[in-house]
Amino acid sequence: MNIPHIPVLYNETLEAFINIDTGYIIDCTTGFAGHSSGLLSSNQNVKLICNDQDDEALEFSKNRLAPFENRVIFNKGNFEHVIDTFKDYEIRGVLADIGVSSLQLDKLERGFGFDSLTLDMRMNQNQALDAATVVNTYSTSELERVFKECGEVREYKKVASLIVNNRPFSSAKEISELLLKKMSKGKIHPATLPFQGIRIEVNDELGVLERLFDSLENAKFKNCIVAIISFHSLEDRIVKNYFKKWTKSCICPEGVFRCECGNNHALGKIITKKPIIPTALEIKQNPRSRSSKLRIFKFD
Repeated sequence: MNIPHIPVLYNETLEAFINIDTGYIIDCTTGFAGHSSGLLSSNQNVKLICNDQDDEALEFSKNRLAPFENRVIFNKGNFEHVIDTFKDYEIRGVLADIGVSSLQLDKLERGFGFDSLTLDMRMNQNQALDAATVVNTYSTSELERVFKECGEVREYKKVASLIVNNRPFSSAKEISELLLKKMSKGKIHPATLPFQGIRIEVNDELGVLERLFDSLENAKFKNCIVAIISFHSLEDRIVKNYFKKWTKSCICPEGVFRCECGNNHALGKIITKKPIIPTALEIKQNPRSRSSKLRIFKFD
């Protein structure tokens, strides 16, 4: 079987779950099943819930994981819903690799790449909002918000103005060529961060991630490892803030003279005081891993 994807931080991710010997692990973003296949091989008494919202990814994963079929449940859906769907199972681990999959990046017809002749960027191709709608119908102020808050684009006003003054666009390639021509050159392609902003807006990626964490908090899993792989600072900040929140024992409002909450609200502990990042060798072998960060939390 041709495996068109290298999972990032592969060994480090498997190590996070190595002591789990019963129950289920949820792979929130199965993709090409790179991490999933490793987890099933390494944890031979564990079952997996493989979730993805992409039909093509699920079909590929079903074929790849056929040798483990009696230990796998496949579920189609956005990962913000997967915890609620399986909250009554014995969940001992949760993995979310929240970057865009290689399947989506490499297929030009999906509209994520600089050379794509389409303008889509939907992870779930059944949803209505796509990149063409964002680019061609959002107001200047809405685009400024997208590029500033979702793309962390320094010259967000200029990018928004360029988009509005040159639309309509029918392809990602048209936009990337415009930005390459009009924006200052740096270490990365000038369309990188604007494309990030559009993609995050289209898929509500930050909102989805926050709702995943809210569902984890409400599920009250016991003795459960949560491992999150993020790829940019906006995602990583959300992960850090939730993990920090979950370690707080006292949840009284600031300024309260004496604790009145019982001081027993910590949900667990952070396993990784600093994020695990790829080695130089991994980055050389898989340049897309460069910005990845793995953070791990354990629910008591």
